[in-house]
Amino acid sequence: MRKLVSVCTLLSVGLCFFLFAPSGAVAKSVTLSYSTFFPSTHIQAKTAEAWCEEVEKRTDGRVKIQFYPGQTLTKADQTYGSLKDGICDIGTSCLAYTPGRFPVMSAVDLPFGYPSAIAATEVANTLYTQLKPEEFSGTKVMYFNAHGPGYIHTRKEPVQSLETLKGMKIRSTGMSADVIKALGGSPVTMAMPDSYQSLQKGVVDGSIHPVETNKGWNIGEVVDYMTETDATGYTTTFFVVMNKDRWNALDAKDQKIIEEINEEWAMRHAEAWDSSDEEGMAFFKDQGGEVVSLTEEENASWNEAVAPVIEEYKENLNQKGFDGEQVIETIEKALKEYEK
Repeated sequence: MRKLVSVCTLLSVGLCFFLFAPSGAVAKSVTLSYSTFFPSTHIQAKTAEAWCEEVEKRTDGRVKIQFYPGQTLTKADQTYGSLKDGICDIGTSCLAYTPGRFPVMSAVDLPFGYPSAIAATEVANTLYTQLKPEEFSGTKVMYFNAHGPGYIHTRKEPVQSLETLKGMKIRSTGMSADVIKALGGSPVTMAMPDSYQSLQKGVVDGSIHPVETNKGWNIGEVVDYMTETDATGYTTTFFVVMNKDRWNALDAKDQKIIEEINEEWAMRHAEAWDSSDEEGMAFFKDQGGEVVSLTEEENASWNEAVAPVIEEYKENLNQKGFDGEQVIETIEKALKEYEK
């Protein structure tokens, strides 16, 4: 009889533990991989790694993330494909490294004259939230972020006019290549990890990039001039996405926690971009760099030359079966809302 009572007692205790134990106690733990092309010393890599740490913290260790910076797991232009194939679980890269793959979201990169990274990031996430383009349907989107306005940087000759820029070989990516072409320069498509040596060796005459790059990638060491104008105010949009199967395998509680973190981290990246722009400018000047300003008349000529880039992109979207007007209007409206 005593044995029967003991067994019943044990069963009762076990059942109570199962029924009333915290949900975290029975949730499965998982370790995910996160790939980025940013070197570990770059502010964007540090911000991404902080996201990984925050996920582990708020999920009480149920979701751990192994961080792989500097293309140690996947190359910048292969990240999205590798992620869909399961080579990495989470990845970040920029739309510009795979031209044509993300036609709707890449419209954000057009030269709308973005005043800051926060503005560009707000626009990118608004466009995705409102239109939900099919181009990302194969993955789970965490969030987007985008850098501040890009400017032309040159090695030996300052660019003060369209005539000066004509024929110059300028390192660029994605939409910035279209901007350079519209201004009369000769765009040379090149990912940022390859840019330092190309500038140093004179393979290209200059580069179009955000100010932060001067310090973040040490480009300020190999350029001498920066032409500051709103006409080249494009951005580069970066995605943070996750393999859909790996996402679906997570506990619903942890999915909710991660989505809450995502809402915070998009703007953390944007703030990091803007603060690093200030550091990039200081670094550029410390290396002896000179900021070039255009005359009012010349600046107007640059804006006039760049304007067709947006119109042509809209028409290309229409020809591919998208609603180009809706895409451009959504971006312009989001930017105006931010400026208010």
